[in-house]
Amino acid sequence: MEFTKMHGLGNDFIVVFGEQELPSNASELAIKLCNRFFGIGADGLVYILPSERGDYMMRIMNSDGSEAEQCGNAIRCVSKYVYDHGLVSSEEIVIETIGAGEQKVTLNVQDGVVVTVTVDMGEPVLSGPQIPVAIEAEPVMDRSIEADGTEFKFTAVSMGNPHCVIYVDDAVSFDLSTWGPKLEVHPLFPRKVNVEFATVLDRGRVDMRVWERGAGPTLACGTGACATLVSSVLNGLTDRSAWISLKGGDLYIEWNEEDNHVYMTGPAEVVYTGSVS
Repeated sequence: MEFTKMHGLGNDFIVVFGEQELPSNASELAIKLCNRFFGIGADGLVYILPSERGDYMMRIMNSDGSEAEQCGNAIRCVSKYVYDHGLVSSEEIVIETIGAGEQKVTLNVQDGVVVTVTVDMGEPVLSGPQIPVAIEAEPVMDRSIEADGTEFKFTAVSMGNPHCVIYVDDAVSFDLSTWGPKLEVHPLFPRKVNVEFATVLDRGRVDMRVWERGAGPTLACGTGACATLVSSVLNGLTDRSAWISLKGGDLYIEWNEEDNHVYMTGPAEVVYTGSVS
């Protein structure tokens, strides 16, 4: 199997092109290949598949073998892959995902190579049952959640996958490994949840660290950055566009007031290519 190792701000993926459908053993392959000691090493295994509704379809298997509905960093990597390999010629393409349907992508190309990617991430979902979170409200803001006797306040947002945004004094040094796994599986979230810990620096910049559902701590999370911006706007903490600073770098996120869509702009890079049997 030929693959390309790619990353978006350090959130890294094993990208595979050429399959006609998701392999039946994709879950087992993801667990094996994403292992950083006995495999290639990655946060996820990404398949670029044919699509009847877009240029291509993206399917993402997390490193624990579960499937992610959506991934903002992966869709930038997929978009760069298909353009740089001559599989599409337009700088405006559509990538289909199971969580957000057909997503419009704009490519920033320099010297024939994609440098940054802007993705229309669609409208944020704010209704509790649709996120899903076991709270009948829209939006789900400033709600209490408890783990091991410690109470946090959170805002819930879905960007095709569920997110729980919690504001802390210092996201950069926050104890992610202790609280991330506890909150990921909290009973309030029937399909588990991605957990973002955020610190608002000013109305145009937010520090954020993420514990991803099915992958653990990652250097970046595109959908998490989008959810953090939406949450920050809802809570009156930032403007409708801001830089979200992740451990692996910065993403520019805009929640457009006219169409209610969230737009994410950031880089995607190739690390190396290889093959595995």
